[in-house]
Amino acid sequence: MNEPARSSLFRTFDELGIETSTVEHPPVFTVEEARQHTGHLPGGHCKNLFLKDKKGGFWLIVCLDDQPVKVSHIQKIIGAPRLSFAKPEALDDVLGVQPGAVTPFALINDVERRVTPVLDSKMLEKPVLNYHPLSNDATTAIKPGDLITFVKSMGYEPVILDLDPPAEP
Repeated sequence: MNEPARSSLFRTFDELGIETSTVEHPPVFTVEEARQHTGHLPGGHCKNLFLKDKKGGFWLIVCLDDQPVKVSHIQKIIGAPRLSFAKPEALDDVLGVQPGAVTPFALINDVERRVTPVLDSKMLEKPVLNYHPLSNDATTAIKPGDLITFVKSMGYEPVILDLDPPAEP
């Protein structure tokens, strides 16, 4: 883990008056692995998808880990032209994190503000949310309102939507 990056993130939280708590654990790369080490922690456990559209725009989709995600549906509701998963090189270049460590906290590294953050509305109903603090060997808990404060302090206006796909007939 890049300790200076994590320290900078936590300093930013302190400057914004945001309280968090962090638990260290072995590195995890999937929702299932994360559940083994963090399933006991209170609050909503989340997943994050870093997508790129055909015009070169980047999208960070943030939702609960059990949220069904259909990229074609997300593409439609956010009005993005043909979405696909961004390559690891783009993830590193734009958000400064590695696969398995995607997190809304990585918006701190998007100095060019190239990403559009999309937050699932149901996730924001939880009392606490859990994300990696720029690496996948720890989990940081934050209140939903504080997450929004953080995202806005980074210069973004998050898109808040219900990501549920339409019911199948």
